[in-house]
Amino acid sequence: MDLPEKNKENVSQLISDYLSYLEIERGLSKNTIFAYQSDLIFFFDFIQIQKQDFLIDDIGRKDFSNYIKFLAKHELNPSSITRKIASIKGFFKYLCSNREIKSNPATSIVSPKLPKRLPKVLTTNEINNILNEGLDSFELALTELLYSAGIRVSELVNLEIKNIDFKQKIIKVFGKGSKERIVPINSKCIKVLSEYLKKREIISLKYNSKPYLFLNSKGEKITRQAVYKIIRKQGEKINKKISPHTIRHSFATHLLENGADLRVVQELLGHSSIVTTQLYTHISKKTLRDVYFSINN
Repeated sequence: MDLPEKNKENVSQLISDYLSYLEIERGLSKNTIFAYQSDLIFFFDFIQIQKQDFLIDDIGRKDFSNYIKFLAKHELNPSSITRKIASIKGFFKYLCSNREIKSNPATSIVSPKLPKRLPKVLTTNEINNILNEGLDSFELALTELLYSAGIRVSELVNLEIKNIDFKQKIIKVFGKGSKERIVPINSKCIKVLSEYLKKREIISLKYNSKPYLFLNSKGEKITRQAVYKIIRKQGEKINKKISPHTIRHSFATHLLENGADLRVVQELLGHSSIVTTQLYTHISKKTLRDVYFSINN
């Protein structure tokens, strides 16, 4: 960061303190913290070019407005601009809370409106094509559980065997903020999980593994990256680029298309707000329109 020495040290220290706060108190991932760091350095480099020798307290509404114009002029997409703005807002809120600045000038920032983008959704035929061809017991159990329960990939990798009630056909999931919820699973999912557990037992005994449901070949908890790789591979069967999120979106959409209540879907997905769940009603309507016009054209 090319700032004058008296500011360079101060700003760098404030950023460092803020990143430590994000890591220790907020528990954010290293990738997220790195993104915040990059965004803040980029912002202060811009301010330095505009104002030369400045103090943190000198930064105001006009500086933020000029910065957003600069980002838009250089053809950054709205989602990138929104993320950079969020980084700045979080930083200045932290400074104000810790009395490093008298007031928070970033409260005046207005983020650009993002166009609503509907997530990618698979048809039931595409899901069946994925599940019914060329999967070993591990891949089948993992993919079937993602689709049957609609759980997040972070919830999947942290699921333990004790969280599954085979008799009641339910799983206990710990979502965002460690919020617990109960999700039902169907008989087919129970069957493929039971088959996979035979294979898992061999691996577990060999490596004295921890109680996580899904283990890799070395007896370690499977990583998020490994799950993404497995699902991406399944997408190749239907010539589509997909992720675990695609499976989750498909789960929710198929439920609504088959008459499930929106509040029930909200509970199953673990959404804190029904506004998030309502997105899937738009997907369902779009799917119905696509089917209608494909038949009537």
